[in-house]
Amino acid sequence: MRLRNAAIAAASAVTLVLAVPGSANASFGEFRYTYRDAGAERTGRLVGPPSGACVNLAEATREEPARTPKNRTGATATVFPGPDCAGDGSYVLRPGVVAPEGSAVRSVVFS
Repeated sequence: MRLRNAAIAAASAVTLVLAVPGSANASFGEFRYTYRDAGAERTGRLVGPPSGACVNLAEATREEPARTPKNRTGATATVFPGPDCAGDGSYVLRPGVVAPEGSAVRSVVFS
């Protein structure tokens, strides 16, 4: 009887561990954008960005914001022209959507 109870307890513990949600990522995929560095256009990436947290794009500056974001994650991305997810003109990119050519972005939050 004790062996049976121990087996049930072990199986329950394994089930509980497997049922705990994973990390708070926006999902699989990448959020891509272009930026200028030393006069050349480069591609920036956020891989598995966190949900609900504002992410400032490190390469984006006031003079040279990042451009043309591409939401290749499984979450909705709200992009902002200013740092710290502020500024007029924010817009939403559903999963798989590419913003219009030249759209400026300096920060993003995923939901």
